[in-house]
Amino acid sequence: MNMSSPRVLQHSLPKRILHNHSGVVSIALFFVFCCLVFSLITSYFLTGNNWLNIIRQTAPLLIVASAMTFVITTGGIDLSVGSTLALVGALSAIALNHWGLPWPVVFIGGLAVGALIGLINGFFIAREGIPAFIVTLATLAVVRGVALLITQGYSIPVPAGSGFTFMGRAWVVGIPMPALIGIAVLIIAHIALNHMRFGRYVTAIGANNEGARRSGIKTQSVTMRVYMLSGMAAALAGMIITARLGSGSSNQGEGFELQVIAAVVLGSTSLFGGFGTIIGTLLGALSIAVIQNGLILSHISPFYTQIATGCIILLAIWLNTRILNPTRSAAKG
Repeated sequence: MNMSSPRVLQHSLPKRILHNHSGVVSIALFFVFCCLVFSLITSYFLTGNNWLNIIRQTAPLLIVASAMTFVITTGGIDLSVGSTLALVGALSAIALNHWGLPWPVVFIGGLAVGALIGLINGFFIAREGIPAFIVTLATLAVVRGVALLITQGYSIPVPAGSGFTFMGRAWVVGIPMPALIGIAVLIIAHIALNHMRFGRYVTAIGANNEGARRSGIKTQSVTMRVYMLSGMAAALAGMIITARLGSGSSNQGEGFELQVIAAVVLGSTSLFGGFGTIIGTLLGALSIAVIQNGLILSHISPFYTQIATGCIILLAIWLNTRILNPTRSAAKG
């Protein structure tokens, strides 16, 4: 269906675009400010090796945050991404080590497991009408429990020399493979959100779900696909981390969902739905990574990283509600 004429976003779109652009500019300035601060504190921050390390470690966050941008743009949330990451990583290590499966089969199977978890989330959210927060909070606990059950709390090593480790440890033309995968996912997500019909549907659902449905959009189907993409992104991130570390563990990804949500919201995607930006998500994720990296290089206790992440989340929500959505926050006042 042609989305150029429906009235779902007709009145709110210009203001939303303006707010979105101002939000991207704000996070860009914040990112530059963080870089300047840490470059003055430590001389190693601006080195090439450090930035390669940053983008390699940030790749899983970028991948999942790209998919989470679609989820939050629909007005939803996915708290199960950290648990999905851990489960798929552990299953991949078990399949390689104990079952002896070829790594391409393990890779495809991991994506399928992530898609299944997303499908379950999407079914209860879109079909049964249960709030996304409740559904994904439940699957967070269930999936993490399954990961603990199958590993018994132990780390499962990946066989040495397995081709599976290529996606986590390889370098191509001087760039880490995880970074190349993350960049590819970001480009695909940006095109899908801004230049494809699916992205317009996602935006319309977040802006006005009922209006989108009456315009002929299959809102339930689109929502379910969005959560499947989120699950697959978490699965991909889990396999990359497992490949890089050489082992899968049920403890991987604890608190990961908070970093993902912080990156997306800090990047100016609206918590209320109806507008998202992949460029903003990229800047949000890099800002979090720069802060964490800078604190470590400054020889500040790693415990402050949790404090910094929490402050970033609070700042992101405040900016999102007070600056990017002033009409809604004023209405609540």
